[in-house]
Amino acid sequence: MAGVRIPWREWVPGRCWRIIVTVDAADEIPEKLPRNAAVLVAANEVPKWLAFDCPCRTGHRVMLNLDHSRYPHWRLTGSKKLTITPSVDWSSGSRSCHYFIRSGRIIWARVKGNKR
Repeated sequence: MAGVRIPWREWVPGRCWRIIVTVDAADEIPEKLPRNAAVLVAANEVPKWLAFDCPCRTGHRVMLNLDHSRYPHWRLTGSKKLTITPSVDWSSGSRSCHYFIRSGRIIWARVKGNKR
């Protein structure tokens, strides 16, 4: 964590979700990330994980598996305007977040009882 430096310009809030830095291992992901920013974990240039703070802004971190040999896994396209497939569906206890990231934008999925 200590060796990863995020450029100052990445801390300026951006409108689009994007990858701001690539690290070699998951334990190198910084504790604090700029808003709408993701970190790519890639060993030997092979994408393994994508980490970001959930767009619901309640403080939980999302780690998506990008390794196609493991299930479930997500596909990633674009770094300037991030697109992730399939959707992200996170839940813990009574909290649930379900959304798509397309061309750097969050599209909230309709969930019964959720007015997002």
